Amino acid sequence: MGFILDTADIPAGDRVEAVHAAMMNASAPCQVIHEHPERGIRTRIEVWELGRANVFTARSSGIRLLRTARQARQDAAPVIALSVQRRGDGRHQQLERRQTVAPGELIAVDLSSAYDYSWSGEGAAACVQIPIEELGLPVDVIRRALGRLPTSPLYPMVTGHIAHLARDAERISADPAAPGVGAAGIELARALLASATHDPRYSRPVLAETLPTRIRAYVRRHLNDPGLSPETIAAAHHISLRYLYKVCADAGLGLEQWIIGERLKGAREELASTDARGRTIAMIARRWGFRDPTHFTRRFRAAYGVTPGEWRRLTP
Repeated sequence: MGFILDTADIPAGDRVEAVHAAMMNASAPCQVIHEHPERGIRTRIEVWELGRANVFTARSSGIRLLRTARQARQDAAPVIALSVQRRGDGRHQQLERRQTVAPGELIAVDLSSAYDYSWSGEGAAACVQIPIEELGLPVDVIRRALGRLPTSPLYPMVTGHIAHLARDAERISADPAAPGVGAAGIELARALLASATHDPRYSRPVLAETLPTRIRAYVRRHLNDPGLSPETIAAAHHISLRYLYKVCADAGLGLEQWIIGERLKGAREELASTDARGRTIAMIARRWGFRDPTHFTRRFRAAYGVTPGEWRRLTP
């Protein structure tokens, strides 16, 4: 289930009101100020549900979102947004902090507080919006972490995870497993915020609880890397190989077979994609970590009952 607004489909005179109404629906109530409305307003907003979280993306000509203290006091449902800047430099001010957000950088915004967020010219951002109650952390701890995200070792992982969700939000939200993806995103956000506090009372237990989720997220981000192995996964999480296997076993996860299954799933989706028609089966196999095309074909047939070539011919 998704919501999309594109001003290209709306008469010019109605765009200011349409964007304001969409922002009220998609995120926290705020003032929406367009940089040069006389030059034309170009905005596309999408919201995709992932269970208790959602993915909110915006691409727009210059825009400013100003949430006043009065509006914040009237909000009964506190939400945290973890936002990745996708285009243009964002400017963010909240809780006496000012920062410029370059493309590819991640910030956290407390939507239950006043804030000022903007960009000039063409810009874009994508965020995961999570009710604060889902994070299981005290509000003061969350707010202390907001300006410290880059100091957490989990910052690159969570940034990449949100960027990936934004790229495939429509497809992911249509999958029956979407609520599970949202739950994993909430766990990663919780781990990032706890880690950024650098307070062992919160960071140690939360990092331990979320380790299986972080391992899954790491593996999914590196499925195309032929060097992905239990050894590299353990090293990335600063744990021993033995402890990695214990964590996976406790989570009911057979690590090597799960990795193969995820790679096969990715290859199957690519084989069915019209964008991949110019790639050979061997090329796709290598892209998903299978060095030997014969081994890939055998594994694919065992998993899906058809060869990669047969699957490609069966898909429209």
